[in-house]
Amino acid sequence: MHSLNRTSRTLLGLGLALACTAVAAQGRTLTAKDYAQAAQALSMNTSPLIDHDVGGIHWLNDHEVGYQEQTDGKTAYLRMDAATGKARVAFDPAVLAARLAAVSGKPVDAEHLPVRDWSFGEDGRLQVSALGGWYTCDLGAKGACVKGRAVRSAASRDKMSPSRDEPGVLSPDGTKEVFVRRWNLWVRDLKSGDEFPLTTDGVKNFGYATDNAGWLHSDGAIVRWSPDSTHVVTYQQDQRQVGDMYTLRTQVGHPKLEAWKYPLPGDKHVFMIEPVVIDVDTHTVTRVKMKPQQRLSSLCDDIDCDRDGTWDDVKWAPDGKSFAIVTTSRDRHHEWYHVVNAANGDVRTVFEDSVTTFYESGHGMVNWQYLPASDQAIWFSERTDWGNLYLRSLKTGKELHAITTGEGNVTQVRHVDRKARELWFVGVGRTPGVNPYYRQFWKVGLDGGKPVLLTPEDADHDITMSKDGTYFVDSYSTPTTPPVTVLRSSADGHVIATLAKTDISRLKAAGWVPPVPFTVKARDGKTTLYGMMFKPAHFDPHKKYPIIDYIYPGPQTGSVRGRSFLASRGDNQALADLGFVVIALDGMGTPWRSKSFHTTWYGDMGDNTLPDQVAGIKELAKRYPWIDIGRVGIWGHSGGGNATADALFRYPDFFKVGWAESGNHDNRNYENDWGEKYQGLLVKNADGTTNYDNQANQDIAKNLKGRLMLVHGSIDDNVPTGETLLVVDALIKANKNFDMLIIPNVHHGYGLTGTMYATRRRWDYFVKHLAGDTPPAAFQFQLPAWMMKMRHH
Repeated sequence: MHSLNRTSRTLLGLGLALACTAVAAQGRTLTAKDYAQAAQALSMNTSPLIDHDVGGIHWLNDHEVGYQEQTDGKTAYLRMDAATGKARVAFDPAVLAARLAAVSGKPVDAEHLPVRDWSFGEDGRLQVSALGGWYTCDLGAKGACVKGRAVRSAASRDKMSPSRDEPGVLSPDGTKEVFVRRWNLWVRDLKSGDEFPLTTDGVKNFGYATDNAGWLHSDGAIVRWSPDSTHVVTYQQDQRQVGDMYTLRTQVGHPKLEAWKYPLPGDKHVFMIEPVVIDVDTHTVTRVKMKPQQRLSSLCDDIDCDRDGTWDDVKWAPDGKSFAIVTTSRDRHHEWYHVVNAANGDVRTVFEDSVTTFYESGHGMVNWQYLPASDQAIWFSERTDWGNLYLRSLKTGKELHAITTGEGNVTQVRHVDRKARELWFVGVGRTPGVNPYYRQFWKVGLDGGKPVLLTPEDADHDITMSKDGTYFVDSYSTPTTPPVTVLRSSADGHVIATLAKTDISRLKAAGWVPPVPFTVKARDGKTTLYGMMFKPAHFDPHKKYPIIDYIYPGPQTGSVRGRSFLASRGDNQALADLGFVVIALDGMGTPWRSKSFHTTWYGDMGDNTLPDQVAGIKELAKRYPWIDIGRVGIWGHSGGGNATADALFRYPDFFKVGWAESGNHDNRNYENDWGEKYQGLLVKNADGTTNYDNQANQDIAKNLKGRLMLVHGSIDDNVPTGETLLVVDALIKANKNFDMLIIPNVHHGYGLTGTMYATRRRWDYFVKHLAGDTPPAAFQFQLPAWMMKMRHH
């Protein structure tokens, strides 16, 4: 080895000194204990610390409500008589656990029953959805559970039978269900078990009632039962020429290729449906006399928005002689309201409506109504920039008058009393001085008059109404105050009884840190935006904290995850406890505010609320000196994964570290009914450009300066893995450094193991690259005992 000269020795010494300085500046070294302490803020650890926590609220019949109440980690199953307000135990969990274990041959933990749904049949027997199927249980001294579902109460909240090979949709009288078998619709008598085909001409990719709509694809059926349980409205769906999507499952030996129908923006062939009416008793099929329609909803990106097997945009007359159906244009700019004669399929188009961006018939629920007895229809419109209801004539199609007016939105019509001509609805932003995201419950007359507020508390109200509209359960809370759950009269909102007042004493004693609601101004400097901030449990105002922006950009929802009480909002608080300030901010382009707010970036989905995120973070940094504006991170899943990569490409000098999970980075590669709703129909210009170029992340990937992690599940059937690979390809071609994590054989959600692994890696990523600290080596989350039991079972 040659000896070093003096200059070389001097430079080497300087280099060693700088290296030592760099190591010292890297910050603290976190331990497994630090991560374990942060993990205490995850819901798996916070939820068991809540007492008198009410959930699973559903009406067993018109006068009795069923619910679950958790206290000290144990769950009681209760039923309350609405007339008296008296509650009693619905069933003994220990007895049910023993009976389920006996019939299934699987161990069942009485303290953590694997029950998805429960109700009582007409014969009084308990019927539960558990262990992947339905069970009918006699809980008497010598009773037993049997596999299968007997005649059920029609008021049960869950109209589908989950986790079965042939999921059925229950009739209103609870005596039968329809299901799809070999591309045809069948009916099953629940008392005798007899099964009959209702259609016989269904063939592969041209079947009846099929639930195949891009990323939403299952073996279930979609129908709309008539009120008397004698007919269903459904469709024959033509998907024979629709393009395929593929995933490849990794295994030892040949990989498994999975394919399903998945149209993309601009595709000539998309899902087309031909509506039919079927007499369930005679098996007679009547074609509705309208041309094939695109499988679209007036509300969401599927025709069954709440996934209960019901065609949302079909509504029967009470006498079952006719029904209304609303159809939608491919670009979502146009709606048609039709009335159909159920006997012969004749169609009359009553009126139509047009908008310049996209039409939606509500927020979370289709709000239009069919009132044939009075020859009237209720129509939802945002033409005044706010979502209101209007009464229209079925004879002329003309508008009669507005039912609701003014600022704020009708989000969900929950009940219509056709005789009393009154309507109950959930609304937001309708009370001055109340958080515009807080849900409130109202009653209004169809023929005019001022709406009556039934839930006056300044809080977010979660409403569960009885089928006949006489009562409703109201669980009200705020992000920082736990729920009070009461039974109320629908006549005037007076409280009949209190189901429970949630107690978070044990949660607080364990060190729970509530989120901090905040407001900032939007990109325009005028519009108020609402968000939540999460600070470390041991917050020190004299320190400087890196800030992490958790993002979901919409357009169908936002980042904050609702305004009701949650002990944990994802891992926001856990991440904060590792030494960050974490925020979630609902920017312009998200719902529940005005129409113009919601459509701020229609046709420019690359916006992703990012101008508002940047403006909001800058305002917070000016307000709070403990926010380090020089160290800004961002992360999100799905649309949030798209927005995260977009943020690092559009604002490379502002966002320094990003974690992008399962992003739809170019909506030309995502299902057509999503992109075409919010970006518009695909237009290809003569020069090769398109109107979708402004939202394609791969086209601006060359701008990357910071640290970016791209994560995806290898068999994602919602957002195909190729979406991330488009960005990867662009980054490689631009010679950019990046990180990538592919989780094998998981879908859009990563499953328990994949989620825990991705969470740990995400924490490591921000700790190392944003905070400059050192994470512990290969930290392993310890699942609480109750989760381990459920996982094992």
